[in-house]
Amino acid sequence: MIAGDDKGPGWAFTVGLWHTHRSPELAMFGLDVGNMKTCLNALGGQIAAGAHAEAGQECQDVIEGYPVVLKAVDYGWYRVFFGTALAFYRRPPLPYLQVVWPGSDGSFPWDPRYPEHHRDLQPQLWLAPADHPPGVWTQDL
Repeated sequence: MIAGDDKGPGWAFTVGLWHTHRSPELAMFGLDVGNMKTCLNALGGQIAAGAHAEAGQECQDVIEGYPVVLKAVDYGWYRVFFGTALAFYRRPPLPYLQVVWPGSDGSFPWDPRYPEHHRDLQPQLWLAPADHPPGVWTQDL
């Protein structure tokens, strides 16, 4: 877990799902780090129990009352956000999925209705870094 600070929101990610379950690792951004840890642990528990995680999948029972969507992370973001995982695996990039949460109206970042005040809270890692809108998530590229 990486806590938010004056540079930007925090994020959390898993290390070990690929090693233990051959499931993509998961990452989540922009919420309280404790809440993100709870969400990632819930998804990890589902995977450990036999569930599959794949890009485009909508998942329930992660954030109370709201679905989340799993999106494939472009490899261009790995070094910026997942250095610990890269050091652990010491191999070419393994799959990562971003756990994308909706706005209070149920819309997601790719929907024009998504609340403007949420737009900078989670990056769009399914986009290549060069295609991502400039902002807090691109400052360390």
